[in-house]
Amino acid sequence: MHRVMEVNEDSKIHGLIVQLPLDSVHTINTERIINSVAPEKDVDGLTSINAGKLARGDLGDCFIPCTPNGCMELIKQTGETNTSRFQSGFCHCNSLFVHFSSCSDVTISRSCVPKPIECLAKEVGLFSDEVELYGRTKAKVQLKTIDRLQAQPDGKYVVVTGITPTPLGEGKSTTTIGLVQALGAHLKLNAFACVRQPSQGPTFGIKGGAAGGGYSQVIPMEEFNLHLTGDIHAITAANNLVAAAIDARMFHEATQSDKALFNRLVPLTEGQRKFSPVQISRLEKLGIKKTDPSMLTEEEITRFVRLDIDPESITWQRGVIECVLLKITIGQSPTEKGFTRTAQFDITVASEIMAVLALTTSLADMKERLAKMVVATSRSGQPVTTEDLGVCGALTVLMRDAIKPNLMQTLEGNPVFVHAGPFANIAHGNSSILADKIALKLVGPQGFVVTEAGFGADIGMEKFFNIKCRNSGLKPHVVVLVATVRALKMHGGGPTVTAGTPLAKEYIEENLVLLEAGCSNMRKQVENAQLFGVPVVVAVNAFKTDTKAELDLICKLAKEAGAFDAVHCSHWADGGAGAADLARAVQKAADLPNSFKFLYDVELPIVDKIRIIAQKIYGADDIELLPEAQHKVELYSKQGFASLPICMAKTHLSLSHDAEKKGVPTGFVLPIRDIRASVGAGFLYPLVGTMPTIPGLPTRPCFYDIDLDTESGEVHGLF
Repeated sequence: MHRVMEVNEDSKIHGLIVQLPLDSVHTINTERIINSVAPEKDVDGLTSINAGKLARGDLGDCFIPCTPNGCMELIKQTGETNTSRFQSGFCHCNSLFVHFSSCSDVTISRSCVPKPIECLAKEVGLFSDEVELYGRTKAKVQLKTIDRLQAQPDGKYVVVTGITPTPLGEGKSTTTIGLVQALGAHLKLNAFACVRQPSQGPTFGIKGGAAGGGYSQVIPMEEFNLHLTGDIHAITAANNLVAAAIDARMFHEATQSDKALFNRLVPLTEGQRKFSPVQISRLEKLGIKKTDPSMLTEEEITRFVRLDIDPESITWQRGVIECVLLKITIGQSPTEKGFTRTAQFDITVASEIMAVLALTTSLADMKERLAKMVVATSRSGQPVTTEDLGVCGALTVLMRDAIKPNLMQTLEGNPVFVHAGPFANIAHGNSSILADKIALKLVGPQGFVVTEAGFGADIGMEKFFNIKCRNSGLKPHVVVLVATVRALKMHGGGPTVTAGTPLAKEYIEENLVLLEAGCSNMRKQVENAQLFGVPVVVAVNAFKTDTKAELDLICKLAKEAGAFDAVHCSHWADGGAGAADLARAVQKAADLPNSFKFLYDVELPIVDKIRIIAQKIYGADDIELLPEAQHKVELYSKQGFASLPICMAKTHLSLSHDAEKKGVPTGFVLPIRDIRASVGAGFLYPLVGTMPTIPGLPTRPCFYDIDLDTESGEVHGLF
């Protein structure tokens, strides 16, 4: 029986015959053995499920034995060929019935009944013991899948980015999903989307959800846009545990002697004191090679118990899911004895723990990264880590489920990994390496994995290449650059585009002069992609007010700028069929010679790396380090962090630091006001200009329209 179950789970074995009789000497329950065979691998058609369906005439929903099946095929003379696909058979796509374009995203999402997630998992080649179900529409995938598929060749790796967007967004998520639907449901290739989990702040604020839109969505969109499987909540809990550990340690050091601290940090248990593993690690870091607490000298005890955190150096902030602008004073309770300090909140998706989740390559790697996170500096100038605080093991426990990618599906039944959600203008803006690696193995060498990099190519794409690919070792095959008529007209000098207000007439009437002027931004972003040696395909995301002349002009200018191809797409209105031309262009581009390279050597000085990004990607004349940033350059160089890559925290609304400057700004100097270190994640992030680390809520947030129908259980108001 165990051997039969192994064969059932093995995607390389397509059929199983039970040779009868089983044994003429020992009694074996023949019916039990036959019915343990998976119905889809039951070549003889003898399981109760297949035999029953065959008897009822359900010929399209059972495994018909070879002889009668062959006879029927000869009779029908259809000439139909075998439609099985590589490895796991990503072939069971949902039929998409396009109604009319005025349907809301949530209405469209609910019009499609998703496959049971365990069926999708089986289709893509996952074993049942590799999948943890979270209801009927989502599941987590265990990391042991990577080990099982280690020898499997990777598929083609595609990143979707965009021109500098309007505040409305230009449809990168929609294009990512539409492209995967086109590759899978229409070109019949194995295709997997890998996207970020959206933050609830923008979902309830002004931007809305991030499941794609129209007929190119991840479904169910309510599940996608809300709690999903709780990963962001786990990150919030872990982030705030670190914040609590910092304040608790500072309080206890300020109110206790060395001896009292030591006795509480290493308490007597059954008459003995014993260091915990994380405390042994701290001793080793201090160069104290002792494991017996009674052997420490007074000087060693002082060094062990005193982190001596400089309150002004604390870089770790509390985390919150919603978008609120908050600075707080903590320590005001009488029990805190007057030890107050100013702190603040950052949005959870800007937490270093989120970046760690996105960039980690294994559970052991995540544990190591969490331990290396620097939260402050001691008064003597030494970095203070979560390992020094003794909290890193607890963080790993809180994150043990969040590290597993979440499996969902598109409207057309294509697989999607939703995993990690670092902001792109604050953090590095890409979904997880682990999701990409598993998906690349599952699709096989002729398949495609399509992932999205947040905001414009100057933001998410640059970080995708210089940070994510540097950590993963993966080599991308194609860049898809999303452009819209609307955004390009804005860059050509069109009126201000503001979320929540109607578009000016320039955006809904044909204006080729304005459009051509704005294509300078597209040209620059094509050039940015080409700096990394990867072919570029421009996807012109068409809106109903765009004219053919406008769409054709963008395609013409994109090719002249050096794009391999440029096509206009209607995937929002038509699903995968509307991105079929894009899919064919991507398929051709993926076969081109590829000379992928990084923009800079990480061993260069910090300032040189920042300057290279500013000049080559943004078009700045130079950079200016303000005093705090200059101090951090010196501090991080002294602390040994100078060889980390750079993650620029910059506005996404302009190539420059000034959100009002559209098109391709020139003649500017990029101001760097501060630099922070995400040592566990593995990058330094300069704060450019006035870039905040938490966005604010508008006067009328989206949550005014979000409600629950208590009769049907349906969510209203999400978009």
